[in-house]
Amino acid sequence: MTGANRFLIAGTAIVLLAAVAGTGYGQQSPPGSNPDAIIAARQAGYKRMGEAFSAMKKAIEAGGDVAPSQASARTVADWARQIPTMFPPGTETGHNTHARPEIWTDRADFDRRSAALAATADKLASLAAANDKAGFAEQWKAAGTVCGGCHRSYRSRLE
Repeated sequence: MTGANRFLIAGTAIVLLAAVAGTGYGQQSPPGSNPDAIIAARQAGYKRMGEAFSAMKKAIEAGGDVAPSQASARTVADWARQIPTMFPPGTETGHNTHARPEIWTDRADFDRRSAALAATADKLASLAAANDKAGFAEQWKAAGTVCGGCHRSYRSRLE
């Protein structure tokens, strides 16, 4: 392989890694230091999680195999692990956020609830992988309960 080819391959790999990092996949910290960008990114993450919950609900209601829902459950689990990083100081207000101040004043509980959602979603993914329809349906309800509990404590109602 020539030096030019190695340079081209290395450059392509860097561009691809940057593109993947820009999508939010595998992201471990909020994008940049712009509070509005961070708030927008977390809102997009919650939207993806809502879409994943909806897709799993449709699978349950259809009564067929739930094995394909493993990807949706993974989406929820991965996002739940990321949630604590998406609420840094300075993102309490702006960009139409509905985050309540208690996120920052009771951070230990907020982080604990995020971890509980991740664990619940991990179990949901395992049940999907096993195609356990009844167990998956029950765990989906449990995950919804964990998710809703956080909303009641840490999300302001829309007017």
